[in-house]
Amino acid sequence: MPVRIATGAFILNSGLGKLQNTEEMADGIHGTASAAYPFLKDWEPAQFTRTLGAAEVAVGATLLLPIVPSLLAGAALTGFSAGLLGLYLKLPGMREEGSLRPTQQGIPLAKDSWMLGIGLSLVTEAFHRKRCRHS
Repeated sequence: MPVRIATGAFILNSGLGKLQNTEEMADGIHGTASAAYPFLKDWEPAQFTRTLGAAEVAVGATLLLPIVPSLLAGAALTGFSAGLLGLYLKLPGMREEGSLRPTQQGIPLAKDSWMLGIGLSLVTEAFHRKRCRHS
């Protein structure tokens, strides 16, 4: 539960901030996301940022609520963090040339690899527990 609380609180806080976005904030977030994922260019920046904020609130709440099974919480976190890692992998200047090592600009996005690891660990642990109960 400690890993769910720490990660969930971080994501929930981020989402709540995006729900109260300014036009400048929305333009920046949308610009970054659409540079990595071109299909997002058609979204209006404020709507995109509010939708992203709502998704973050949902993922954060999923992690924080102990009644949500770890498999579901881990799957939500895995999907969410995989999308964020896509930014790191697709945006120019985030990684050193020919490497996965982050540049100084890439460090804030590279940290999302931890969330992917946490999500995968929650999923793996849930499957392991289920398998052990049936053995």
